[in-house]
Amino acid sequence: MALRRVGAVTLTALAVVLAPTSTVVASAQEPVPPESAGTQLVDEDPEFLELHIDNVTPSTVTTTSDPIVTVTGSVKNIGDRTVRDVSVRLQRAPAVASSEGLRTSLTLDQSRYDTVGMFDTVAGRLDEGQSKQFALSLPLRSDTDLSLDITEPGVYPLMVNVNGTPEYGGAARLDDARFLLPVFGVPGSPAVPPDISSPVAVTMMWPLADRPRLAAGVAGSVTEPVRLVDDDLATSLDDGGRLDELLGAAEFATRESVDRDHTLRDSLCLAVDPDLLITVENMTRGYLVVDDPSDPTGSAHEGAGKDAASAWLERARTLAATMCTTSVPFAQADLSAITEVGNADLTATAVDAPADIVDNVLGVTSLRNFVWSDAGVLDDATAQMLRGDDATTALVAANSVDTTTPRDSAHVIEATPPPAAPVPANGETTTPAATETPAATGSVDALLFDPSVGTALAAMGTTPQTPSYTPQRARYDLSDDSQTARLQDALGAVSWSALEPEAARAAGVPRSLMVVPPQLWTAGADDAKTLLSTVSSLMRSGLATPRPLPALLGRQPGSPEVASLDYPDQAAEDSVPAHIRDAAATQMPRIEALNAALVDDPQAPLTPERFTAPLREDLVRSMSLAHRRDDERRSAEEASDTRADEVAETMDDMFGAVTVVSPGGVYTLASEQSPLLLVARNDLPVGITVRLQVDAPSGMTITDIGPTTLPPRGSRTLTVPTEANDSRKLVVNFSLTTADGQQLGEPTSVTVRSNAYGQALAILTACAGALLLFLAGRRLWHRFRGQPDPADEGYERS
Repeated sequence: MALRRVGAVTLTALAVVLAPTSTVVASAQEPVPPESAGTQLVDEDPEFLELHIDNVTPSTVTTTSDPIVTVTGSVKNIGDRTVRDVSVRLQRAPAVASSEGLRTSLTLDQSRYDTVGMFDTVAGRLDEGQSKQFALSLPLRSDTDLSLDITEPGVYPLMVNVNGTPEYGGAARLDDARFLLPVFGVPGSPAVPPDISSPVAVTMMWPLADRPRLAAGVAGSVTEPVRLVDDDLATSLDDGGRLDELLGAAEFATRESVDRDHTLRDSLCLAVDPDLLITVENMTRGYLVVDDPSDPTGSAHEGAGKDAASAWLERARTLAATMCTTSVPFAQADLSAITEVGNADLTATAVDAPADIVDNVLGVTSLRNFVWSDAGVLDDATAQMLRGDDATTALVAANSVDTTTPRDSAHVIEATPPPAAPVPANGETTTPAATETPAATGSVDALLFDPSVGTALAAMGTTPQTPSYTPQRARYDLSDDSQTARLQDALGAVSWSALEPEAARAAGVPRSLMVVPPQLWTAGADDAKTLLSTVSSLMRSGLATPRPLPALLGRQPGSPEVASLDYPDQAAEDSVPAHIRDAAATQMPRIEALNAALVDDPQAPLTPERFTAPLREDLVRSMSLAHRRDDERRSAEEASDTRADEVAETMDDMFGAVTVVSPGGVYTLASEQSPLLLVARNDLPVGITVRLQVDAPSGMTITDIGPTTLPPRGSRTLTVPTEANDSRKLVVNFSLTTADGQQLGEPTSVTVRSNAYGQALAILTACAGALLLFLAGRRLWHRFRGQPDPADEGYERS
């Protein structure tokens, strides 16, 4: 599917590492091979035995390693009946011949694993719920005995097959476990070394990220400690925790005594989530953990991770100062959702601000103009959004980019302004041909990674996930594999292109490799150290060389090629749902309006930006992709819904905290032009500028008093010039708004009565005045003529 465009976009493949992935998912149980004559397949339902691999020795084979492969594990009866004659054996399939085979080989019919060893009895009887350990060993090669018959370096799929006889049934293959074994060189006499004539150039991302932890809907403060929804991050940062181990593995692998020539350090780049850094830095000052995440301002207790956060953050600063460091989008935000909301401030929080946050917290200068979407893919609208004054490089899966030339050539993306003509109904647009010297302004370049390698890395750890870019035919239940087996698959995936130069050349795959784990990676210490050790071994053996990430950014030499983006349906399914996007689109204008109305007092420690920033960040956190592709998806969705709801509720409270206080009763004006006195109250900790909106009836004129500033957590009397031309009781409605008309608080109705009598009083007064003038004039007239005034006749006689 071609990229849907608002404007024409072209994509540059700066480093492509593979051909498109194609995996055929097979049944977990297939007919047993001819070597198992006399056995038959038992239906998948019910299940009887569960096979678990605990250890593979050696995990990677070299010319100096043990020439015997040993696999240890356990078999457990998970059925409802006893199983007898439980036995296991080791089998091998042909070496992986293509990148896509890194996943397809793990789901092949078991008959394709045609190099087999002897069955080894695990137990004569295995009752319900009972488990038994086993150890299988087989030589890599032998001229006389059974062996794995591995005579050349490569990546080999291995399978442990378990047979048994359930009660009321016949002998059958009841389960199997598969994994990859990378062979750098074959030990023995003579040893077979690898081909190091064309080493692969390796660039490796090392992510430090976590799901959002800060309690939602809590505005910024300079006195109150931050609140977290739980204290799991304290455990993760402390000794033996996930983030401690990820950081520790990178520290150990790049220390001077281990990485003397800095080859591994040069190939690594720390990719840090700014939301994690904000959270950890706040934890170092002391923090609270809420008792109920849905009530962020409710009861809370002191967190226990202050010291662990301080120690971890200091270690992160030390490590970041020695190597490439970059940021990922804030809280691993869904960039397609951010783009759809289309709010500039929200986009800046998710995409632009992270680099500055990483720099400020870690004290480094991180990479700029580099974007790694958590989804591993981009849609056209997001590619358009990422255009800037300088060329932007996006790290995406190679199967999300459609190119017409071999994948080992340079490709360049040009993002041009939206066309004047409407986009066709099918969503496809025509990209203009690239020139030999394209302008860097407004372009988006693509740095590609192998989706098969990325999928294998994402399956590592305690909480495996399947990335959105993994083709549907390559997706299968990762819980069927043990953590050890998934680690072996990852080791094989990162080793394949170095061990199969001829296959890589034939497929048009360049001699380069991007090692891209998921941003929220649950690999433990042993897994992380083993992976780094394997990459280091590739370099020490001459199979690989470091390729620093900064050298790949910016426009690459060579003729560019127009390319389109293929946004997979699975990415849309894994993305943030519409109601969360709608919530962000609704609340962002309210946050912006409130922020603009708040007073930026240089003398006040709490600025408007600091006060409202956590709410804007909460909306980005609600659009996080963390845990949306693994077994914790439901809890991630619930947390996202809670966060969006809490922001909306907090904004309602903030807007309701600024209001006009009703005077109560009837307000009497001393005269028809007496001012009306009102009280406006601001319960926010930041001053705010408001406007008084008046809805007055006929017979009353009220003058606009203009903008009024209310002090933090204070009130102010508003003197409102008023002219009443009616003595009746009049109801006047008052409300406060921001400068752009956003209503604050609830409207207030005031009943006003004036001492003015209106037109009737004016007529009576005029008539009385005229009569008085007439009578006074008549008296003066009579006196002037010396005549007595008839009105005085009664008084003269007395």
